[in-house]
Amino acid sequence: MTRSYQRILVTGARGFLGHHIVSALRKAGYTQIIEVGRKEYDLLEPGAAEQMIEDTTPDAVIHLAARVGGIIANRNYPADFYYDNITINTQTFQAAYKAKVKKLLTFMGACSYPATARTPIGEQQMWDGIPAFESAPYSLAKRMLLVQSEAYRRQHGFHSIVLIPGNVYGEQDNFNRDDAHVIPAMILRFIEARDNREPAVTCYGSGRPTRDFVYAGDVAGVVPWFLEHYDSSEPVNISTGTRTRIRELAEQTARTVGYRGEIRWDTRMPDGHMDKILDVSRLKELGLSCNTPLEEGLRKTVTWYEQARTEGTVRL
Repeated sequence: MTRSYQRILVTGARGFLGHHIVSALRKAGYTQIIEVGRKEYDLLEPGAAEQMIEDTTPDAVIHLAARVGGIIANRNYPADFYYDNITINTQTFQAAYKAKVKKLLTFMGACSYPATARTPIGEQQMWDGIPAFESAPYSLAKRMLLVQSEAYRRQHGFHSIVLIPGNVYGEQDNFNRDDAHVIPAMILRFIEARDNREPAVTCYGSGRPTRDFVYAGDVAGVVPWFLEHYDSSEPVNISTGTRTRIRELAEQTARTVGYRGEIRWDTRMPDGHMDKILDVSRLKELGLSCNTPLEEGLRKTVTWYEQARTEGTVRL
């Protein structure tokens, strides 16, 4: 593959998706990858983004730095989630444009789609309503990436693209039991039950909702292609477009970790959206796909977690 960019700056490089993207860039043959995190540059501070760009002199930026958290954190700190994300994104875009960076690639979550979006959720539905109330401040701050991308392209000719992954999981995920997403939370719960020889595990809801899970390695794997070949402010969904029932996910997770007890469902707890699947037609039209089967992705994730837990390197 032709490589148009020599020096690629990755913000948030030590986060979950950052690990996978840096690995994918190296695999694609990029050799000058500058990995930065909050320890080097606090992008909430005035002037930090400009200093970061000046110090690292990239010709492309992959922007992953963000404040992220589970539904409880979003519910408790809505102003923080809004302010931190809108500030980080606004300042990083402006700094990259002013420094004449050739391209900026960034991500937003599928949670930014309207709460009333119809499955399968296509990119054209993004502006049809407001995201779910609990995470709306975060989700709308991230949605502004689309506004900023189009505005800077129209006024300044600045090249930037925004990708929208589905429910991402994989190695290096967040296994903090207070705000882990569904797959790492289930892995934690079933491993704990296995190790403690518990006869049953209770999961929330009915198990009937469906979700669209995508392995982080697949999401990262398409980044080099987008960096080199895509140049539009029209977003693209990055996922499998495959329905997996939460009940099926629980059963597969239990098998993967070796838990043989009973799985019970607490139907007093809410299910949330019953069916939330992304439309990946645009991704496929570009000749791309995310094909790692859930069984394989879960096996890789569990294997990594068991080893990281033993070594004391898991992110909690």
